[in-house]
Amino acid sequence: MIDNHLGEFLRAHRAALRPQDVGMAGYGVRRVAGLRREEVAVLAGMNADYYARLEQGRERRPSAQVVDALGRALRLDADAHAHLRQLAGTSPGSRVAHTTDRVGPGLRRLMDAWPGTPAFVINRKLDVLAANALAEALHSPFEPADNLARMIFLDPAGRRFYVRWSCAAQAAVGHLRQAAGLDPDSLRLGALLSALGERSAEFARLWNTHAVRGKTQDAKQFLHPDVGPLTLTYQTFDVRDAPGQQLIVYQAESGSPSAQALGLLGSVHATHDGTGCGRWSRSSG
Repeated sequence: MIDNHLGEFLRAHRAALRPQDVGMAGYGVRRVAGLRREEVAVLAGMNADYYARLEQGRERRPSAQVVDALGRALRLDADAHAHLRQLAGTSPGSRVAHTTDRVGPGLRRLMDAWPGTPAFVINRKLDVLAANALAEALHSPFEPADNLARMIFLDPAGRRFYVRWSCAAQAAVGHLRQAAGLDPDSLRLGALLSALGERSAEFARLWNTHAVRGKTQDAKQFLHPDVGPLTLTYQTFDVRDAPGQQLIVYQAESGSPSAQALGLLGSVHATHDGTGCGRWSRSSG
C-alpha cells in the first residue's frame, strides 16, 4: 500500500476546522466533523476535484503556490505550514541527507561549564544524546532517561514528573510529526513510532491529529521526588555542525523557590554520585 501522508495531513486539518472558524456559514447536515472538501477548495481558490485528488493521493505533486494556498486556507501555523511543504515536496534541500548522534567534545564541555543549569542535547527523534550533571539529576526519576517521548508516554514516572502531562504529550507528538516530515524513511524513527502507538492509546490518538510543533522556548512545570515542584523556562538552540541536534537549556527565575530547589537538586545528586560528574560526562572522556 502506498503511503498518503499528504492526504492524511490535509484531511486531519480539514476535520479540525469548523465553518465559523474560517468565516463561512455552515449549512446542511454534516456527516463528518470539520470543513467539507469543497469548502477548503473555495478557501484555497482551487478546483474541488483537484483538492479531492490531493486528499485521496491521486495527485501528489502540487505546486508551491497551491501548497501555500492550502496552508492559508487551513489556518496552519508556521511549523505546520513548513511540514505541509515537506510532505508536498516543495521545500527543496530542506531534508538533511546526513545526521549524526555524536555530540562534539566542545559542546559537552560547554554544558559541563554550567553546573547550575540543566542542559542536554536531543536529536529529531527526541533521543537524549548527552546531558550535564544537573540535567541528569533533573531526569533521574526515569530509568533510563533515553528518549523524551518514551519517557512521557511509556515510563510510569512521566505522569507524575510532568505536571502538565497533556501539554508535554502534545508537544512530543508534534515534534515527532515534524521529524517524520523531515526524514520519512528513517527506520529508527519508524520503530519508535510503532512502539509508542502500540503501547500507548493516547499517543496513537494524538498522532492521528497530525499536529506539528518545533521546539522553541516555553515554561515547564515538573514535580521531582527529591526537591518537589519546579517551574523552569527553556531555550532551544540548533547545533550548527550537527544538523538535527538541538541543545536544550533550562533556567529558573533568579531567587525563586524553583531556583532554590534546583540548587538543592544539584547538591543532592552530587552527593549521591560522589564525583560531581554526570554519566554522560564520564562516558565521553
